[in-house]
Amino acid sequence: MKFTLRQLEVFAAVARHESVSRAAEELAMSQSAASTALGELERIHARPLFDRVGKSLRLNEVGTLLLPATVELLDHAAEIENVLEGRSGFGTLQIGATLTVGNYLATLIVAEYLQRYVNSRVELRVNNTATIIEQVARFELDLGLIESDCQHRDLLATPWVDDELVVFCAPSHRLAGRAAVPLDELREEAWIMRELGSGTRQTLDQALSRNGFRARERLVLEHTEAIKRAVESGLGIGCISRLALREAFRRESLKPIEVPELDLRRRFHFVWHARKHQTRGLRAFLEQCRAFTAGVRRSDEIDLPYIP
Repeated sequence: MKFTLRQLEVFAAVARHESVSRAAEELAMSQSAASTALGELERIHARPLFDRVGKSLRLNEVGTLLLPATVELLDHAAEIENVLEGRSGFGTLQIGATLTVGNYLATLIVAEYLQRYVNSRVELRVNNTATIIEQVARFELDLGLIESDCQHRDLLATPWVDDELVVFCAPSHRLAGRAAVPLDELREEAWIMRELGSGTRQTLDQALSRNGFRARERLVLEHTEAIKRAVESGLGIGCISRLALREAFRRESLKPIEVPELDLRRRFHFVWHARKHQTRGLRAFLEQCRAFTAGVRRSDEIDLPYIP
């Protein structure tokens, strides 16, 4: 073969970062060495792999076709290296999780996984659904744990566990303690919302639009805990996962507002690239996730330690 694994490593890193300097930093190389390796790969085969757009490098058609095969080959090479060096773990997994999943489930699953496979390593990134999907599509993540379905043409999504959003308010709110509230009574309420691109916002917007309802948005926040604090302070009503509200409801620091007209059910999903090789470590992590939620009807029924 004319190419080397190091050249392919550089190519994949540049594709992730769209920058030779950031790729070199990731691979602990000098920028000149990384640039030379990429240039040699393109020169040997007389095929440019990137379009130069300003200071960024964007994959061209050939590079886009090459990237999935490169990532798969590098994954296989890492597994071979583990075997040859006698490592009992699975190497490093790059896992992405949306905020609700990341804050309440993923960290516990990662802890169990690392206790079971002590020589393995996990890098967990927590972000909103749109960002996680994009990172999986760009091969920056091995697996995404997201709060909605995924329609990206290059990705595969598999249902994991059911979840449900709930509208909620402060205990002093006029609607607190009501058995059921008609949707029309919420028209004048101020809403504390998640940002566009989050799975929670997508589920809520879809449920409201099916009923011809437009929320009076007062404040947009990127974190569920910030939304809980804002609602506790009396700034308005919110809508997030029951999982994230379980302890607040138990303490009665927040109160649910049951709105029968709103269908706020959804599912958490696994998402990975259709052309991504599933390593032994990734398969083991998926098994750990499924075992963690086995036998439950909905995410807020999972047996978890205390969540403040």
